[in-house]
Amino acid sequence: MGMVDLEKAPGAGSQAGPGEPVRRSDAEGCLAVAIRIPVRVVVLVLVVPVRVVWDALVVAGRFLRDAVLRPVGRALAWLGRAVFVWPLVGLWRYAVVPLAEGVGWLGHVLLVVPAVWLYRWVLTPVGQALARFFTRVGAVLAAAGRGLYAGLAWLGRYLAVVPAVWLYRWVLAPVGHALAWCGRQVARGVGLVVTGVGFVLYWTLRVLLVLPALAVWRWVLAPVGRFLAVVGREVADALGHAWRVAGHLSRAVGRFLGTVLRWTVAEPARWVYRSVLTPVGHAVRDAVLRPLAEAGRGARRAAGQALASARLSVRQARADVRRLLFGGPAERQPVDRREPSAAEARTLGSSTTALTKD
Repeated sequence: MGMVDLEKAPGAGSQAGPGEPVRRSDAEGCLAVAIRIPVRVVVLVLVVPVRVVWDALVVAGRFLRDAVLRPVGRALAWLGRAVFVWPLVGLWRYAVVPLAEGVGWLGHVLLVVPAVWLYRWVLTPVGQALARFFTRVGAVLAAAGRGLYAGLAWLGRYLAVVPAVWLYRWVLAPVGHALAWCGRQVARGVGLVVTGVGFVLYWTLRVLLVLPALAVWRWVLAPVGRFLAVVGREVADALGHAWRVAGHLSRAVGRFLGTVLRWTVAEPARWVYRSVLTPVGHAVRDAVLRPLAEAGRGARRAAGQALASARLSVRQARADVRRLLFGGPAERQPVDRREPSAAEARTLGSSTTALTKD
């Protein structure tokens, strides 16, 4: 692992192009450099143990996940399927679905079919008759309503609308215009008073509050904020840098411990397995296990042959007893299945012709 560069290279920040903006770290200059080195040293000392512990916890968590949690999770998943899912699926498939189909068919026969018949042959004719009746009654009532509406509209126009329009045009409108002009004049005077009072209050508050607050912000809070921003940015950069360095150190420590375990445990165990246990196992296999296996196979073949001989003897004894009690089976005459010769074919043909002529 190479050396970690804790300082920036000289002139690295001053090589920005003519069109590139100047970074804030380049603008701060010596203040950022003076803060950066001690902060990074302190943060590196504090972060390295945390990163080592974190990497150890990550390795332990991965081992626990692969060796314990995944097998336990798969076993629990299989157990859950066996205990809950499969019984529920069987209950749904072989009990609920057939029962629901039967209930649906029964409901269709007992409810839907009578309801359709009642709707088609009773409610529809009655509804059509009522619709025709109410249509005609509605037409009569609509004609009467139109006449009544026309009469009431004429009376309302000449008894209410015409007097109201005359009253609005010749009485209310002039009075409203006069009141509106008076209100505008009063509002203009009040506006002038409010404007003057607001102008005085504005300059009073500006002189007493805004200008002192602006001075405090510009000459006190802004410099302190910039300083704290530089410190915070350097601390954040130091944390990131220390975390990466701690990662390299943790990886180096892990590789060292892995190498130590390999040369102290794994390599001796592999050498013992390859140089001691494997020859001993081969010797035991060739000297003990294979002769025992051959002897076992020979005993099994002998036992099989003895059992076959015993079964054959029992079968023959059973056949002899059956023959003594019930007699032997009738002998079958052998059938000549060979093809006839040429002379026999001619003799057979002449005999067949003579029988045909007779």
